[in-house]
Order: sequence, then C-alpha cells, then structure tokens
Amino acid sequence: MVKFDVPVNKQNEYMEAKGTLLIAPCGMNCGVCMAYLRTKKRCTGCRGSIEGKSNTILNCKIKNCVKLNSKFCYTCTDFPCKLITHIDKRYKAKYHMSMVENLQNIQRLGLKHFMFNEKTRWTCLNCGGTICVHRGCCSNCGEKIKS
Repeated sequence: MVKFDVPVNKQNEYMEAKGTLLIAPCGMNCGVCMAYLRTKKRCTGCRGSIEGKSNTILNCKIKNCVKLNSKFCYTCTDFPCKLITHIDKRYKAKYHMSMVENLQNIQRLGLKHFMFNEKTRWTCLNCGGTICVHRGCCSNCGEKIKS
C-alpha cells in the first residue's frame, strides 16, 4: 500500500485555494502529481515558487517556451506542437491521462468547469483523498484505482 501521509483536508486544497495555479501551461494538473502530493521536498506545481523545484521542472521546455504568451499552450498557433504531443503520448500510455484533452477541455469548458471535472476524476471514492496520477492510487488510503 502506497501512503503519502498527507491529511485528506490538505490533499484537495489545490481544488479550493490554489486550483488554477496548479494547472500547468501543458495542461498537467500538478495537484495530482506525486511530487506535489508527497510530504518531503514537496513541489509547489509548475506555476508555484521555484524554491525546491527539480532541474527538470525549472528547465521544462514547455513552461519556458518563447511562444507561450498566455497561461496555456492551446492559445499557441502551433498547438499541439511536438513538445506537447510527445508528453501527451507518454502520459496517455503510462498514466491514462491526456494533456491535449485537458487543454482542449479548458478551452472548451473554461477553467472553472475543468477544475470541477478534475476534482471529480481525481478524488478517491473510498476516503475522499487525492488519486495520484503517477501511482494510480489514492495518496491517503492507498486504494488502487482501476484504469
């Protein structure tokens, strides 16, 4: 059983307080990332403080793209570019999540409705904790999520 030792009331805080800050330019919901959910050396999300971030995140080609002149990649004339399609292919295969679909949903539905859908999708039905996209289980109770 994987346990993140984060209280349930803290796990879903990203939906209430920081929600929009935790949606990266690429469409990744950082609030369901294992780096955000862990207790030690916790990442604050792509848009959060740079303190404690790994070099991978600091040097992210998507986040640092010179063509990114708004909050999200879907506004770019090159969307979806090679960078987005590459990460999207990997995440669809490994984690059953599409960044391109996330961005299209943000564009089509608006950020507020997208966040509501994300909260529904990534909340554990067993305990109300947050499901980790990378581990495929609840970060609170360890319940495996069927994909």
